[in-house]
Amino acid sequence: MEEENNKVTLHGMWISTYAKKVELALKIKGIAFDYVEEDLSNKSSLLLKCNPIYKKVPLLLHRGKPVSESLVILEYIDETWKNLQPLLLPEDPYERATVRLWASYCLQISDTMKKAFISATDVEGGAFDEFFEILKVMEEGMKDFFPGGRSKICAENLGLLDIIIACSLATYKAAEEVVGMKILDPEKNPFVYSWVTTLLELPLVKETLPPHDKVVSRLEFIKKNGFRF
Repeated sequence: MEEENNKVTLHGMWISTYAKKVELALKIKGIAFDYVEEDLSNKSSLLLKCNPIYKKVPLLLHRGKPVSESLVILEYIDETWKNLQPLLLPEDPYERATVRLWASYCLQISDTMKKAFISATDVEGGAFDEFFEILKVMEEGMKDFFPGGRSKICAENLGLLDIIIACSLATYKAAEEVVGMKILDPEKNPFVYSWVTTLLELPLVKETLPPHDKVVSRLEFIKKNGFRF
């Protein structure tokens, strides 16, 4: 009965970077959960009922209570399971506030890249300009925030920003392959590039993210048909 009362269920979609953030956080914390794959063209009645505002994934159900929006869910996970390491947010109030600020900014990466990808019929036409500007701000800001770099990362010390940046840019190689241009440039964004590539090599991150070939196939379909993610 106690196990049932503490049951955790995640409603997601395999290519949703937002749902993957939550899935990765649960795995990092070692929290057992059930996963429900949603068909976004035919959303379940439970998703529509439990997330009546946005009607989107991810949706987390814990003890029968719904929590929605990826950043809200990530903080909920960290606060609910404080006894489980690692902590996703620092305990120091100022550092915590700074991470929240950058986390909110980082969330723009996914939406901006999607918008650029869908409109990138002419890759030289500036479709990715806004995305590149966000990366530029991230590059400078993260160098200051992590003066020692982020090369020594493992599953035991991943934090909120690691989760968000890894999942937000998880499909960058597939996107580069489909649009035929460099999206994450090691020369222009050396810090972010090194950070992301290090994260994507971690076994726990690899097993959480969708396979490259499957993502390429999906992106080619979207590019050809003009459908959204």
